[in-house]
Amino acid sequence: MDKKFRTEKDTLGEFPVPLDAWYGIQTARAADNFPISGRGPDRDFIVAHARIKRAATIANREAGWLDAKLADAIVRAADAVAGGEYHAEFVVDRFQAGAGTSHNMNTNEVLANLANVALGGQKGAYKPVHPNDHVNMGQSTNDTIPTAIRLACLAKLPRLLAAVETMAAEYEAIAKREAQTIKSARTHLQDAVPTTIGREFGAYAVALRRAAAALAATRPLLCEIGLGGSAAGTGLNTAPGYIERTAKELAKLTGESIKPAVDLAAAMQSMGDLQQLSNAIRGLALELTRISNDMRLLASGPRTGLGEIVLPPVQPGSSIMPGKVNPVMFEMLNQVCYQVLGQDHAVSMMVQAGQLELNVMMPALGSALFDAMDWLTHAMNASTQKNLKGLKVDRERCLYFIHTSVGLATLLNTSIGYAAAAEVAKESEKTGKPVRDIVAAKGLMKAEDFDRLVAQAAIEGNIKK
Repeated sequence: MDKKFRTEKDTLGEFPVPLDAWYGIQTARAADNFPISGRGPDRDFIVAHARIKRAATIANREAGWLDAKLADAIVRAADAVAGGEYHAEFVVDRFQAGAGTSHNMNTNEVLANLANVALGGQKGAYKPVHPNDHVNMGQSTNDTIPTAIRLACLAKLPRLLAAVETMAAEYEAIAKREAQTIKSARTHLQDAVPTTIGREFGAYAVALRRAAAALAATRPLLCEIGLGGSAAGTGLNTAPGYIERTAKELAKLTGESIKPAVDLAAAMQSMGDLQQLSNAIRGLALELTRISNDMRLLASGPRTGLGEIVLPPVQPGSSIMPGKVNPVMFEMLNQVCYQVLGQDHAVSMMVQAGQLELNVMMPALGSALFDAMDWLTHAMNASTQKNLKGLKVDRERCLYFIHTSVGLATLLNTSIGYAAAAEVAKESEKTGKPVRDIVAAKGLMKAEDFDRLVAQAAIEGNIKK
């Protein structure tokens, strides 16, 4: 069946709009102009922008600039969108006209049509509620879009932080469980001094929580919004008290400490706060990359690799090699991290690409941040649930490596000196004999005493004389 259309008119002329669409002509033009990625706007971004329209409408109503009947209809429409309805009506591609004018008009048209139908009007007539005159009153793309990006990031931040903490807590639990599990440390991928699985995994938890702290530190920056700056930070066409009222309303809607930016023009010109968020996301991705590589290395084998840990099997690992199981969750996490690092580079390029009073790269800039936050959240949660929970330590394997490690010769430094200890290490490497056996054969120490020394050094980190 052929799709039916209505015809709407704007300053450029007439254009067809799907008959059942809640959006209007400017959205239809943008959808036609930008068939780029096939991806619509981020959900949190849609919600954030609808909340901005609600806050602005309330501020304009309280200032006496907007008729209460019209305002109430717009507020109900905004609440419906913020509550998850009509998201299919947001059809403009993520790569669109600079600054996000197309998305701003998408929201304006959807809310205007919803309000008008609720008031007895028709879609596309824009009476009595007009997308620009009423829904967009006191606003510009230039202040609503960066504000919506900041609000969307604030919505995603707790989910990302929760994913980090869940993973860190699991590493910490493994660390406590394996606090006495002695193993060989490795530096330069070579045998090193004794340590424990507990110390190794506990360090992962610390690193993740440090990355989380850097992320959390960006929250106050994101809470400063430029809404009310209008087109160029001047506050043109805004009602008295509008800036304070909108910030107060958004604080109530989001539960965040939203406040007007110290300088509204700066909040449009500079995306520096978003770059700081991206910096923190990059820091997390780098730590996760390193940790994921360690997990894959420690699980390598099962016979010809390290094999000190055993990850839960989640799927067959090969289409040709029967019985093969791969560390697929951490392979996936690695891939996500590499993609996130690319998003960070894109963000940095777009942050510096603003000119004068506006950064026109905001649609793609916001999208890159949204993707990075969502991808890391989902990837970390999946890796924790599928692989960290249920991770087993092969204690016998760890014990085998520690007894055959050349690095144990380091324990002799304080008793026979570095040079003599080096000779023991060379003999162990050349003959394949464990250091403990060489020490006992040379009469330097009984084998059982050397074992106690190893345990003491690994667990306590020092050697008591």
